[in-house]
Amino acid sequence: MSARAQIESSLESAARQAIRRAAAYLASLQAANGHWCAELTADSTLESDFILFQLWLYPPQNGVWNPPVRPLIEKAARSILERQLPDGGFNIYVQGPSEVSASVKAYVGLKLAGLDASDPRMQRLCRRIRELGGIQAANSYVKINLSLFDLYPRQYCPSIPPEVILLPFDFLYQMSSWTRAIVVSLSLVHAANPRRPFPAGFTLEELWLPGVSPEPKRDDALFTWRNAFLALDGFLKWWERRGLQSVRRKAIERATEWMVERLDHSDGLGAIYPPMMYSVMALDARGYSEDDPLRVEALRQFNSLMVDDGNRFFFQPCFSPIWDTAIATFALAESEPDASVLRRAADWMLAKEIRRKGDWSLKRPNTEPSGWAFEYANEFYPDIDDTAMVMLALSRAQASDTAAQKECQERALEWLLAMQSKEGGWAAFDADNNWEFLSAVPFADHNAMLDPACPDITGRTLEALAAHGLTREHNAVRRGVEWLIRNQQPDGSWYGRWGVAYIYGTCFALRGLAAAAESDREAHILRAGEWLRSIQNADGGWGESCASYDQGCFTPAASTPSQTAWAILGLLAGGDSNSISVRHGIEYLLETQGAEGCWEEELATGTGFPGVFYLNYHLYKDYFPLLALASFVKHGAISNG
Repeated sequence: MSARAQIESSLESAARQAIRRAAAYLASLQAANGHWCAELTADSTLESDFILFQLWLYPPQNGVWNPPVRPLIEKAARSILERQLPDGGFNIYVQGPSEVSASVKAYVGLKLAGLDASDPRMQRLCRRIRELGGIQAANSYVKINLSLFDLYPRQYCPSIPPEVILLPFDFLYQMSSWTRAIVVSLSLVHAANPRRPFPAGFTLEELWLPGVSPEPKRDDALFTWRNAFLALDGFLKWWERRGLQSVRRKAIERATEWMVERLDHSDGLGAIYPPMMYSVMALDARGYSEDDPLRVEALRQFNSLMVDDGNRFFFQPCFSPIWDTAIATFALAESEPDASVLRRAADWMLAKEIRRKGDWSLKRPNTEPSGWAFEYANEFYPDIDDTAMVMLALSRAQASDTAAQKECQERALEWLLAMQSKEGGWAAFDADNNWEFLSAVPFADHNAMLDPACPDITGRTLEALAAHGLTREHNAVRRGVEWLIRNQQPDGSWYGRWGVAYIYGTCFALRGLAAAAESDREAHILRAGEWLRSIQNADGGWGESCASYDQGCFTPAASTPSQTAWAILGLLAGGDSNSISVRHGIEYLLETQGAEGCWEEELATGTGFPGVFYLNYHLYKDYFPLLALASFVKHGAISNG
């Protein structure tokens, strides 16, 4: 045996041992009913918003704010302070710079919690906010939230009128699903113009930067969509004062019906933090009593996002059981399959198939309902990414009822095909959600007004279609492949919308193309492999910063297990199974694996809203490395005959 063959054999042997440890660890985390759900964490804005939300729920009495949840507010304040940066500000991802909106939110929350403006920590924070442009530089949702308490002038906040639900051309459904849920619930609050009280003497005057106008900035060019929407915003403010009240009443009624309908069969509106919070506020604005069952349940669902275990206090933005279960199942099936573990997971996933029509059906009215959501229950919003991942898992795992599984997979396959956008790619929740001019509306600065097709989901969907027998001859597969090729970046990478960032997109684009039988000798595949090898870190791993979204190109960071796994998976899919880059990547995973079989990862590698909100998926560090190691060993076995 040659020296190289001995090295490769040794590396494969070590990888097999690591797979056994990782698989055993991951299997040990499975719940008794068959699913996985790890913690999902973000930045300090969730705890900051929680404190302001308590001010809404428990208004001051005679100027004194002494809410019954004071102990929770104090815990939230401590949790926020633990993440304060040396320069006084707060970031939106670990090791990121201070960000003005997160910093303003933190200041408001901490001051409401009782920290005096003269506290050195508050002084440093105030100074940093002013360096970043003052409260005027915060995003529109910060300003809107503060305006509900007269802490920011409403006339300088974007209008969010409930009449949007009455607009023609299904206007509401041209927004992304998450924006839709936020806009409808917040429009009800906005229409009530609540002007809730705040504690006596409370002010944010110290956060204002002198000489800077609070008015939204207009583009220098005269005729732009942003300037047009700002002009429209002026009309909407006039409409609020002088418009037909009959139209306003009809809009409020329709918006209320829309929201209440979507509270059913769901773990809260949209099953994500912002609309869940706004839905409670909207019910209050509509006059629902505190003991109304609908409001009680909406508040309970919001509070279920809280983690308070005695040592830690934080909020999760949502729950990720479908996603975690599907990826864990697929990784285990590719590595050390245990029939009972996989069967329980398959049974649980089958039970979670969505069988009622949701918002997606407006553009696909003749499609039979199917698919899976991200959360435990969110039946109006199954998503393509989770559905594709579940389909991949079910292609490797057999449920107890094989006939029911077959029928389910057939329905889900048809649903995935129906959700392909006209241009050939797949998005997250809707098809053809691409009215780009909507990104210029004044409240679109959460950077996720739309839900266009993206490489990561398109690649995963192609992989799922291939796993269920669809070949390159199928029109949907051919169009998906063509879309990916058209949307490759000049440097050979692909953009990742839901994971950080170009490494993520490149990994799943390559996997999708490989599943669709694209030759690994094609120029676009070779360029992608060269790009991945060129950005490898000296320690053998790969890492990418969330700053990639701000820079518009790959921005290096310290190696992480999840991003290293994505790079390896991408290289393997591109036909590279034995280069020194792949071997060094495998060695990195082997060297960083803990004794229990797991890995450690501090940096955020998940994406919520690019440039605005990032996520730490606490199982990414485990099931993706397991999948990478298993794929490496499998490729070695194939190449060895």
